[in-house]
Amino acid sequence: MYQSINQRFGDRIRGALTIGVATVLLTACVTSPQPPTGALTAAEEAIASAEQAGARQHAGAEFDEAMQKLEKAEQSVRAERMTEAERLALEATIAAELASARTESAKAAAINREMGRGADALTEEMRRAGDQQ
Repeated sequence: MYQSINQRFGDRIRGALTIGVATVLLTACVTSPQPPTGALTAAEEAIASAEQAGARQHAGAEFDEAMQKLEKAEQSVRAERMTEAERLALEATIAAELASARTESAKAAAINREMGRGADALTEEMRRAGDQQ
């Protein structure tokens, strides 16, 4: 009789432990974060766009920062720190977009200076033409 009670008690404990272990394993699988592939892809595309726009020349510091952040994000993925990887990828995207904006601003400023020089040359030419009459 005692053996039967002990056996039933042991079976219940084993059953409870099995359920507990299965729950822990399933929870671990479910909560395991996935790599932030979307954020990494967006960062790579923003960096490529900035590079095509000439960011290395016009916004080198921001472009380098974007590249460094992307590399750190990729390292974080390899180390399975997905939350950190996503944050770094987003920061890389922002730095690349800033580099693109600074590049466009620098190009616009150069065009503006060139147009100013052209206007000055035309003004000088008109002054000379007026002096000759």
